[in-house]
Amino acid sequence: MSEGSIWTRVPTIESMTEGSRNTAVDNLGIEFLAVGENTITARMPVDKRTHQPFGLLHGGASVLLAETLGSVAANHCIRDPNKVAVGLEINANHIRSVRSGWVTGTTRPLHVGGSTQVWEIRIEDDKGKLVCTSRITMAVIPRPGA
Repeated sequence: MSEGSIWTRVPTIESMTEGSRNTAVDNLGIEFLAVGENTITARMPVDKRTHQPFGLLHGGASVLLAETLGSVAANHCIRDPNKVAVGLEINANHIRSVRSGWVTGTTRPLHVGGSTQVWEIRIEDDKGKLVCTSRITMAVIPRPGA
């Protein structure tokens, strides 16, 4: 990462993928794609795993992708190794429906502080059209067992 990077622990595709094994992230087929100076991007399939009963992308699946991105990013910005970031609040606006293909989410920080962080997540379809916009607030707490 360059000098302008916000990461205190450099996220890698491999480490994020390994950390998601045997979780909802893994079960829904979410794949990490890229890490930038202050962004992380991942994609999620729109298929039977992520559909709601009408054959559209389930809003809850979009929120799971958003929370995954915000949480992973937040935990790579913490300076104190005895602390972790956990979700405090998340919201989502579902803009456009998707029936198949992939959606891609990218998270960017709005605030990275010592006790809270706020991340914005933009989810787009295969054509780059906005599907969902989300914002997550993370609480930075003592690491359990530390």
